[in-house]
Amino acid sequence: MMEREAILSQLRERIVAFAASRWSREVAEDLAQEVLIVLHEKYAQVTELNELLPLSFQILRFKMLDFHRKSLRRGEYNQVAIEDLPLRDPRGNPGTELEHKEMIEQLISAMTRLSPRCRQLFRWKLEGKSFVEIQALLGQRSINTIYTWDFRCRKQLLELMGGSWEGRLGRHD
Repeated sequence: MMEREAILSQLRERIVAFAASRWSREVAEDLAQEVLIVLHEKYAQVTELNELLPLSFQILRFKMLDFHRKSLRRGEYNQVAIEDLPLRDPRGNPGTELEHKEMIEQLISAMTRLSPRCRQLFRWKLEGKSFVEIQALLGQRSINTIYTWDFRCRKQLLELMGGSWEGRLGRHD
């Protein structure tokens, strides 16, 4: 029994040294532990060093390939340290903030020029009401009427905002 423990101790040192040449010391220790567990659970009958050595290195190769696959799958090879990432400016970009402010002012102006029905329709949509609920609130028999009104209101808002949702709203370069 003591002889097997001495052999396994030497074997562990060799496994760690080999694995550490390819991975960090911590990973090498973990891999060696896993190899020894497999040897203990599945190959307890193997006691000779000349049999244990090739067997343990074959198990180690499989464990290393498995570790490599898991690392790839988890994206551990292309991770960037948090210290290397640039900090986001909490104030934001002044140009973007200005464009956003102008767009909000333009939207408010356009909304005030919409018909009362369109303003109410947008209000209900922003409150999360469905078209069926809006249909009931407006007392309409056909849902298609609500869809048509919604289309027309969105088209009217688009025209008041400058004519295009694409690119910058209200800009005519």
